[in-house]
Amino acid sequence: MTNPIVLVLVFIVSSLVGYFVIKKIPSLLHTPLMSGMNALSGITIVGAIIVLLMSMQRESILLTIISAIAIILAMINVVGGFGVTERMLRMFRTKKKGGEA
Repeated sequence: MTNPIVLVLVFIVSSLVGYFVIKKIPSLLHTPLMSGMNALSGITIVGAIIVLLMSMQRESILLTIISAIAIILAMINVVGGFGVTERMLRMFRTKKKGGEA
């Protein structure tokens, strides 16, 4: 099994890498790339759930808290991403004659 300290370090490094990758994307490309990021956030959620289950078996309080925070943040990212994507897609829909979208 993996050492909990290694799992925490992987989490911290992946968070920093993700931050710097997103920071480099121009704002014009950010919205179209959001739907792709939703898939990556889904993978993050699955990974965080696995870490949460492992931490519960080891009874590691710190790792349980960190993985629960990771699940919450990734879920916020997924929900927000779907909201932004839906708003973007609404801009490109044609309007019907009755004024309905």
